[in-house]
Amino acid sequence: MKIYNSMTRKKEEFIPLEKGKVKMYACGVTVYDLSHIGHARQAIVYSMISEYLRFRGYDVKYVRNYTDVDDKIIKRANELGKNALEFSREQIAETELDMKNLHIKDADVKTKASEYIAKIIDFIQGLIDKGFAYIADNGDVYYIVRNFKGYGKLSNIKIDELLNGVRKDVEEGKRDPLDFALWKSAKEGEIYWDSPWGKGRPGWHIECSTMAYYELGEQIDIHGGGKDLIFPHHEDEIAQSEAYHGKEFSKYWSHCGLVRINGEKMSKSLHNSLTIRDALLKYDYEVIKYVMHSKHYTSDIDLLDKDFALAESQMYYFYTTIKKMKIYIKQFGGDIEGASIKGDISENIIPKFVEVMDDDFNTAAAISELYGIFKYANNIMKSAKKEDRILAANSLAKILDSINKVYTILGLFTQEPDQFINNMKAKYLKKTNITVEEIETKIAKRTEAKKSKDFEMADAIRNELEEKGIILSDTSEGTTWDFKALYNVD
Repeated sequence: MKIYNSMTRKKEEFIPLEKGKVKMYACGVTVYDLSHIGHARQAIVYSMISEYLRFRGYDVKYVRNYTDVDDKIIKRANELGKNALEFSREQIAETELDMKNLHIKDADVKTKASEYIAKIIDFIQGLIDKGFAYIADNGDVYYIVRNFKGYGKLSNIKIDELLNGVRKDVEEGKRDPLDFALWKSAKEGEIYWDSPWGKGRPGWHIECSTMAYYELGEQIDIHGGGKDLIFPHHEDEIAQSEAYHGKEFSKYWSHCGLVRINGEKMSKSLHNSLTIRDALLKYDYEVIKYVMHSKHYTSDIDLLDKDFALAESQMYYFYTTIKKMKIYIKQFGGDIEGASIKGDISENIIPKFVEVMDDDFNTAAAISELYGIFKYANNIMKSAKKEDRILAANSLAKILDSINKVYTILGLFTQEPDQFINNMKAKYLKKTNITVEEIETKIAKRTEAKKSKDFEMADAIRNELEEKGIILSDTSEGTTWDFKALYNVD
């Protein structure tokens, strides 16, 4: 198995620190507002990675944090006239609800910075004792960047380059413009805790170093987060943790690409910040995951309206095929233990999935395999000779079993086919402003017209429905209908 390491900027063989075990930490949400689709992507990605590692036989401990003490949180809470921690708790509950509705599996441990204050204070004191931090006259505590010789190794930024970008007016109490805050002295109207240096609260970066240490130990296997966290957050985490322990903090650094909306960076000022909640009002949770997994997790992704529309039609095709497969299996007594049809592909599904996922969790390649799988399933249902139908049903049962074993790692195909199909139809019915009853009434009229050889009337009804985006299919069991936008003709 290979994983891309942001530290070395190359793919490396994945060899955990302890054989058979993986310790993984991913930076979570700073809860000052509802979580957006970028948070969803990151949560989807690291949930997928943890689940795939478990599938490959590793004992995984996955820690994901909540930043519930932060400047933005305090500012928003003050604007609302609320206690900052009370506000954080409310926002965490909202995020938990969004993640639940996205059907994202929980991390093994979900930490909150506010619950580690005493440990954060101990960690900061340790850095002071080791000569990597100092106490300013106003009670702030700063990390001495120049004392850590490896600073900049993750972001590939040199200290001299940093000096060109820092503020010229050095903050009060700071000895060097490069230094960053470990502890911030309390200002009026801010939440605070008592410390050896006075009342205050932790800086953002020290929170993650402390939580990772107390939950996973001095060294971890994988540290994940968005690309936007490489500098300064992850760079500062490395400086803090490695100065404190004297050991490499994380063996592999993993960074998820950023999300844009219709070609633009998400921004409240541009009014294009898509919350998870709003996304779920528009799209099925599996459609959202399908779009996210359609690009490699390290790539930036530009979410276009047409991408979701395409994903809906593709997932609809897969689910309608699964429904047909289940009916065929039941009709002909398919059994995963039975003999397969000639040329059966079921045994290749899991090995191929493992092959592409072992190459840095290549979900895009895994998803591209689905087209061939479902095309094959449709072909054998259409073309199997009468004497081969039991063999075909056995093959279909094996295909579904393999899909369920591996594609659920990506959060796909977790619903009953009718649930997904009916939800999609309900969505598109709302768009077309027509009811199922109206469609079925028109189909019945068309059937009567055909019986009485009034083909002009029958064609007129078909054309009327087609103008509304509804297509009809005449089968031996009668006429069925579907939406042109969702109907993927194989």
